[in-house]
Amino acid sequence: MAASPGPAGGGGAGAAHGSGPSGLAFDSGLEIKTRSVEQTLLPLVSQITTLINHKDNTKKSDKTLQAIQRVGQAVNLAVGRFVKVGEAIANENWDLKEEINIACIEAKQAGETIAALTDVSSLNHPESDGQITIFRDKTGVIKAARLLLSSVTRVLLLADRVVIKQIIRSRNKVLATMERLEKVNSFQEFVQIFSQFGNEMVEFAHLTGDRQNDLKDEKKKAKMAAARSVLEKCTMMLLTASKTCLRHPNCESAHKNKEGVFDRMKVALDKVIEIVTECKPNGENDLSSVSIFTGIKEFKMNIETLRENLYFQSKETLSAMLEALLERTEDFTDCAYTSHEHRERILEVSAQARTELQQLISVWIQAQSRKTKSIAEELELTILKISHNLNELKKELHSTAAQLAADLLKYHADHVVLKALKLTGVEGNLEGLAEYACKLSEQKERLVETCRLLRHVSGTEPLEITCLHAEETFQVTGQQIISAAETLTLHPSSKIAKENLDVFCEAWESQISDMSTLLREISDVFEGRRGEKYGYLSLPKPMKNSANLRSLKADKPDSEEQAKIAKLGLKLGLLTSDANCELEKWEDQENEMVLYGRNMSSMAYSLYLFTRGEGPLKTYQDLIHQLEVFAEEGLKLASSVQAFSKQLKDDDKLMLLLEINKFVPLCHQLQTIIKTPLQNQVFLKVDKCITKARSMMAVLVQLLSLCYKLLKKESRN
Repeated sequence: MAASPGPAGGGGAGAAHGSGPSGLAFDSGLEIKTRSVEQTLLPLVSQITTLINHKDNTKKSDKTLQAIQRVGQAVNLAVGRFVKVGEAIANENWDLKEEINIACIEAKQAGETIAALTDVSSLNHPESDGQITIFRDKTGVIKAARLLLSSVTRVLLLADRVVIKQIIRSRNKVLATMERLEKVNSFQEFVQIFSQFGNEMVEFAHLTGDRQNDLKDEKKKAKMAAARSVLEKCTMMLLTASKTCLRHPNCESAHKNKEGVFDRMKVALDKVIEIVTECKPNGENDLSSVSIFTGIKEFKMNIETLRENLYFQSKETLSAMLEALLERTEDFTDCAYTSHEHRERILEVSAQARTELQQLISVWIQAQSRKTKSIAEELELTILKISHNLNELKKELHSTAAQLAADLLKYHADHVVLKALKLTGVEGNLEGLAEYACKLSEQKERLVETCRLLRHVSGTEPLEITCLHAEETFQVTGQQIISAAETLTLHPSSKIAKENLDVFCEAWESQISDMSTLLREISDVFEGRRGEKYGYLSLPKPMKNSANLRSLKADKPDSEEQAKIAKLGLKLGLLTSDANCELEKWEDQENEMVLYGRNMSSMAYSLYLFTRGEGPLKTYQDLIHQLEVFAEEGLKLASSVQAFSKQLKDDDKLMLLLEINKFVPLCHQLQTIIKTPLQNQVFLKVDKCITKARSMMAVLVQLLSLCYKLLKKESRN
């Protein structure tokens, strides 16, 4: 399965790649190629649209015309690659073949038209002033560009339907095999079916990992990450729980343990399908209705509208909103673990909020009848007062939840209860089991309650979803650990029962670790440090026993490999220094291009340290994960540079866009190499990735230098 997504729900970028079953209706490699060509093609089309958006009497130099011709040719080449992939998809999907082929033909025609109309040799050169107009047929280029966008969009939408169908088919295969696993009675039959199940789960991980990367909605992305995390961890649990059941068929706790895993996996599989098909089940809870921070944000927006419109809201509506908001703070004040000081402060600030609202309503009523400057100023003052009060409430709630979580994580860092349960199990100590099962239940309830409080103060919907995922994981895993411990206690000499308990305890420890990172991310949002990168917080944390499900070598490079990559890394280190020199020239160090460039430089330096056997990246898995983030950051930088190019004049803009066209394909090529399975040739993959990262850094240095010069030029104008 895929590497475990990071706690913020943004991980899981690279599903594990292995040799899944063949004969798929649509090879996932086609999806990767389609996405790569799409991302290369659409910016080029955008450039054509920009180039033709000028006054008819605008004159262009020969240099500019040559650049225009190169862009036109690049568009045509990209369209050609796109069409080949589209035709391959059509040939594998007969029900959509005609629609896709028609769209491909239109795209090809549009690409050829753009190439012809931007061909300098086909234009008449007036000799009077040494300059010529940008196009002979501006209308034709506009029409071709629009046709190209339309046809490409149609192909992508049709391909998207193919991908969704493939994910559904893959899910159905997994479910069918799971049903067989539930009913299996012999160990030999189980091993055979589980081998098939493992391949199907790898295939499903491929598809859902690619889909997660493509999702634009961060909330959906977080939900997908949570569901995939459940499936990854449960796959190993299913193996040991099922083997324990087969070894001890009459043990009720073993059956209960196994059923819990199957149930959770089925729910996660259904959740993935809900996300990809965008079907919201009836009665699904809206997270915003339970988050206090979201409620505060909505309430403040409502009172701030009074500045523009005194009749936008009714007094009753605002009062009801505040009461509903303050009612949710009871989760904090009623919590047995909240300190007396925090409880008193929350109650005090809540009472003050009610008083401030009554004052606001009083001034508001006066403002509706008296349109004077003094009453308007008083209304503004009361709005500011209640906003300040709500900010104080946010601070107090965040402080309470963060303190509870930090204390709890510190207290349980050594996992004393889990160790005691393992010991009582191998000793067959039923009395000890009862004692420590009770302690784990108490710990579970406290963790669940703390996750609920963190959800209130998380600040973003993706983090709310991650808190909910943590809450559910502790709730379910806690019960499963107890049933696994009971099985071991009843069969203390059973190696498989001991292994099974170890697996569930590992999942618990992993979730504790994820909660620690989650707490830091919530604090980052609250303190406005969301943009900062903790480069290694979300590195994959594979479970110890999942080696048979990983296709990526987790080992460190051996001495021979280290020597080879050391040569690769030297140039990378030098390029990092060059990039830093370029970045230091910028006066505005908060500029988006600088921030993304600095992130890339920092990550490239970590890659360089890895090639020397130093730094925070220890294994090949660490390296590949960092390269994924490096490529994503490169695309963000390219997007920021493209936004900057819109401020420039045509000649400068074209020069910058041509540099972007060198950089973006390198980012996509790196992503493709990362996703391409090389089975046992891990070092070859690493070699290719570092070489591509080095090429990206070389272009990045040129790009940053050009952006700096153009920015200075623009500021002088």
